[in-house]
Amino acid sequence: MELSNPQQLHHVLATVWFLIIGLFMVFYVVLDGFDLGVGVLSLFAGERRRSVMMASLGSIWDANETWLVVIGGTLFGAFPLAYGTVLHGLYIPIILMLLGFMLRGVSFEFHELSQRKAFWGAMFGVGSLLAAVAQGFALGGLLAGVKVSAGVFSGSIWDFVSPFSLIVVLGVVAGYSMLGSTYLIIKTQDEMQTGCYRRGRLLAWIMLGVGAVVTLWTPLQYPAIFARWLTTPNVYFFAVLPALAGLSFVMLLRALKRRAEVAPFVWTMLIFLFSFAGLAATWYPYIVPGSVTIDQAASDSSTLVFMLIGIGMLIPVMITYNVYQYIVFRGKVDAHAEHAY
Repeated sequence: MELSNPQQLHHVLATVWFLIIGLFMVFYVVLDGFDLGVGVLSLFAGERRRSVMMASLGSIWDANETWLVVIGGTLFGAFPLAYGTVLHGLYIPIILMLLGFMLRGVSFEFHELSQRKAFWGAMFGVGSLLAAVAQGFALGGLLAGVKVSAGVFSGSIWDFVSPFSLIVVLGVVAGYSMLGSTYLIIKTQDEMQTGCYRRGRLLAWIMLGVGAVVTLWTPLQYPAIFARWLTTPNVYFFAVLPALAGLSFVMLLRALKRRAEVAPFVWTMLIFLFSFAGLAATWYPYIVPGSVTIDQAASDSSTLVFMLIGIGMLIPVMITYNVYQYIVFRGKVDAHAEHAY
């Protein structure tokens, strides 16, 4: 491709940023996903177990949310039209998500110092559930279609509520809870770990069911997607990602049955990765499904290059910090642990 053509250069830069933001999304979903999942699971635990769950997150929960801030900043800089459109269309679930984050953050700190530990522990779970449900509605609303006319949002603020988005909410909550269970398998032991294995199998089947429904429902809403999936040679590529996700599911069940410790988390993470890659490949080059392409939404080429230099230096630092953090705080959580203020 001759990149001396300004339009072609702009398309390449927009595609690069589409991939970078996708990478940030994967980091966020996996890292903050298990974080939120542990919070959701804590709603069904007694105070003693809830304290252990919260202790397992004590050193990492706030850092995991950093990726969401990075996503918001890069989306605003690289794709301002998509940023404005998505915020208008998904204003309510995004506000609810932020309220959930605030509630769980305050509850996490108050739980350590307050005499009403049961109340604040429950609020931590409620905040986690609220954030997960809001993210499910945001994703469901985005996939169902954000109405855009002449580059301006033209739908209703309640468009995110639909039977399809409710299915997606169930999948997000179950998926995050699955990540939380597999994370707790790594961090806990004995009876608590056994419960996570048992719960993990149920959540895995829920994830599979929701994934199948979303996969079948999407082409029914968008016939063009169905035609794209079945076009040669696209059909071979699009068949690979569901096959890899299915293989990961089989391996996840196998790892849970064999009571492996790290493997269930890895296979769950891969299920999310292949599913997300399938969604991105299905909608490319659209960044707002069916409405706005990456070329239409992207900033000018000079802005994209400038951001690429700055963010390019930041990405290795953030990844190195996250890896080092998990290495330092690896190992099991003490059964009598309390998270520190």
